[in-house]
Amino acid sequence: MNTPTSSSSNKAPFRIPTWLGACLFAAIALFFLWEEHEAHIMGALPYVLLLACPLIHIFMHRGHGHGHGGHNHSEHDHDAPHGGRP
Repeated sequence: MNTPTSSSSNKAPFRIPTWLGACLFAAIALFFLWEEHEAHIMGALPYVLLLACPLIHIFMHRGHGHGHGGHNHSEHDHDAPHGGRP
């Protein structure tokens, strides 16, 4: 006679997703890095912000058309401010 097997014996062991495990590992690593190097990080923060300013300036002005030669803005209707002549 065949006895039905219980469904609990066929279950796979509990496993967390890989991305969740990586996030937990990163959070724990960041916590210990912060605890060990807090004074160094906070001491360097003003200099990091000052060094970031030129990079931010360069990347923020990339789309403003600097260095593309002179072109007449009056020829382009989409460049005219709102409320301007049609």
